[in-house]
Amino acid sequence: MNKAKAKKNLTILLFIIPAMVPMVAFWIYPILKSGWLSFTDWDYMSPNYNYVGIENYSSVISNDGFWSALSNTFLFAIGTIIPTIVIGLFLALLLNKNLRGRAIYRFLVFSPWITPTVAVSIVWSWIFDSKGGFANQLLGFMGIPGLNWLTSSDTALISVIIVTVWKGIGYSCIFYLVAFDKIPEDRYEAAALDGAGFWKKLRYITIPGISPTTFFLTIITMVDALKAYDQIQILTQGGPSGSTRTLTYLFYQLGFEQFKMGQASAVAIIIVIITVSLSFLQFKLSKKWVNY
Repeated sequence: MNKAKAKKNLTILLFIIPAMVPMVAFWIYPILKSGWLSFTDWDYMSPNYNYVGIENYSSVISNDGFWSALSNTFLFAIGTIIPTIVIGLFLALLLNKNLRGRAIYRFLVFSPWITPTVAVSIVWSWIFDSKGGFANQLLGFMGIPGLNWLTSSDTALISVIIVTVWKGIGYSCIFYLVAFDKIPEDRYEAAALDGAGFWKKLRYITIPGISPTTFFLTIITMVDALKAYDQIQILTQGGPSGSTRTLTYLFYQLGFEQFKMGQASAVAIIIVIITVSLSFLQFKLSKKWVNY
């Protein structure tokens, strides 16, 4: 019996190892390395360094730039999550109907998600160009003065949010379409027999039925907002005046522009802590929907 159990454990281990090797090499080890670097004053260039304890953390936390980046990250996350989920749900409701050419519409909605973020950001930088960009041409057509979309601190973060939402709604739409298929059809039939219309079915059947998907998308979108970098680098480079500098972009600036790798690693560890906390929250709260 012990031999059979040992053989079973060995078989399980052999299946796990191929997945664990890249996970250890490209996720666990870099995190541990960053944690170690966060206690040093390494400048990214010199082979020499000194241990400074928690000085990097205290320097980062006492810096107004950190709290500004944290605030921008929070605003960016909220501004991304709500429209992505709401618009994605609206499109899923439309595409869930028996429309002619539905497969083509689904492809068009999902195509921004599979397009590289750099390419998407470059196209949107042309759209938001203050001198003849499509966005300002559209505003001019409606008699509204053009905006400095990417060069004004009042609109820069909103512009980055628009790009991020446009890219992400296809992702949430596909998840909602799958979630719709998991709701038992007999619930809708019973509601129809009771005289329930579209809105009552949506409120009492559809929305509760897709609540696990909504919660999952909320966490995933929040995590994506924490690590957003490509669109910010292409569109605004964290400006103007730091109005679009998020925690991830602050990490980049500290590490690869100012060569303060110790402080940059401290920011990275803070990002990891926030991300792990959100994942733990998802794990704990999602249990309420396991038996739905």
